[in-house]
Amino acid sequence: MNYKILKLPLLILFFTLTSCEEEFLETVPTDAVTPAVALQNQDEMQKVINGIHRGLFSQSQTVFPGGNTARANNHYWVPMGDLLTGGIIHSANANNLGLRDEVQWNNHTLPDDITTELLWYHRYNIILHANLILERIAEGDLVETPELLAIKGQAYAYRAYALLSLVQHYSKGYLIGDPATDPGVPVITVPYESGPRGTVQQVYDQIEIDLNDAIAAFQNAAPRENSTKGKSQLNINVAYGLKARWALSKGDWRAAADNAALARDGFPLMSEAEWKSGFNTNDLSEVIWGSNVISTETTFFRSYFYIASNTFNGSHIRNNPKIADRRLVDAIPATDYRGDVFLPDAPNSNTSAANGEGGWENNTNPLYQTEEEFENAIASIKAEYGLVSGHNTHPYQAFKLKQQNPGSIDPDDIIYMRTAEMYLIEAEAEAMLENIVPAQNALQAIVGTRDSAFDATNFTSREQLMEEIKFQRRLELWGEGFGYTDHIRWDEGIDHAADGGSGASQVLYQDGYFQERPSINDDWIFKIPFDEINANPEISPSDQN
Repeated sequence: MNYKILKLPLLILFFTLTSCEEEFLETVPTDAVTPAVALQNQDEMQKVINGIHRGLFSQSQTVFPGGNTARANNHYWVPMGDLLTGGIIHSANANNLGLRDEVQWNNHTLPDDITTELLWYHRYNIILHANLILERIAEGDLVETPELLAIKGQAYAYRAYALLSLVQHYSKGYLIGDPATDPGVPVITVPYESGPRGTVQQVYDQIEIDLNDAIAAFQNAAPRENSTKGKSQLNINVAYGLKARWALSKGDWRAAADNAALARDGFPLMSEAEWKSGFNTNDLSEVIWGSNVISTETTFFRSYFYIASNTFNGSHIRNNPKIADRRLVDAIPATDYRGDVFLPDAPNSNTSAANGEGGWENNTNPLYQTEEEFENAIASIKAEYGLVSGHNTHPYQAFKLKQQNPGSIDPDDIIYMRTAEMYLIEAEAEAMLENIVPAQNALQAIVGTRDSAFDATNFTSREQLMEEIKFQRRLELWGEGFGYTDHIRWDEGIDHAADGGSGASQVLYQDGYFQERPSINDDWIFKIPFDEINANPEISPSDQN
């Protein structure tokens, strides 16, 4: 962990607590906020857990010293996974928050960029607080109540979550490298310690230990509140889901399938109306885990929906409508209702569009024979989706992600885990095991609810199933940030020009327009921050990716 941060543990704890629980400071002076006070009993430890929850969606400068307003943590990190790989495509040149640099593959390849720095520090901030909680519980003087076990389970699960995020971004993919020798990330299990990189295998081993310990604690823990707010708390389903992701990323197919099935228990698939409602609330039936974003939290122009939703009233969206890969959209069957949220025939109203085809004068869509028809189509889209006058439209514009209050700057919940993902994990794992019928069954269970004509028995080999599963993941999970890890697991590069093209502009996307597959291209690995190398005595410049 960063040695510079280790020298400021009380300040980090103060930031987390004050951003979460104002009443804590009503009874304890600010200069008395120490680990001993903050962790004196389970009620205070729950406040620290709540601080970790809040830190997932707060602007990073409120979570740790040296943060930056341009990165509101998971508001940014979630869509980044699809921005890097061309799931979410920019249609115009808009550089808000440095997002243009993300799609051009500039930020994560630079060790002094705030993307590489803040993702690293945010995840290790989670680990620090998880370690503080676990160390306090290990002292053994607290009564082991169901509520304390819930706190313990969350601390283990959070540490595993952070380590998995770190090793998947700052190390070579488990399935495409040599995990026994490839450098991983520091595994820190004791507060205030630093550490060397170790190996990818060592990191994965610790994640397994933590997830098993989380599951064991949760088995006798108090249940979380059954509400939108409650879904921000981690529980046994979340731990099973994290274990399914961990196992999938390392090719432990049996564990992936089994844990995915356990994770989705009690979270039924959404209806068509729910699926089309915008993915903006944890209230949706299949949401297993998500951040319940507080309306007063000042993310606004730093929020997930500002980055990825075409309904947000911000310049980054108004001037730069987000589009989906047209190769994906064109392949959606007419019988699949998910295709309704993508608008391949939306007029290109943006005269600054990267493809140079914006405005009536450049219209090539035969649906619009007159300028009046062109303008009426724009007006119709704005009316249907609640857009304001300044919003532009663009072919293949996506409306899967929609705010609860479209045309506003309101932040909404961030969904991290849902049942559909678990079915797709199970299908992929069973396919890789060449268990054809179980893979078909898992695929049918999810896709059959979206596409009335879908028949999974048409896919009778591992190869056929995997091609369909890849398509279904790209469609079902569009905009939810899985593109980066999927590409690494499947060892797939990026080629916006192939097979008729994605719709992205090569002039705009630059290096992000084409990237070789991860197994032969180390640019997929995030750089270790310069500050970490300079401050951590156990990491040197020779450890850089």
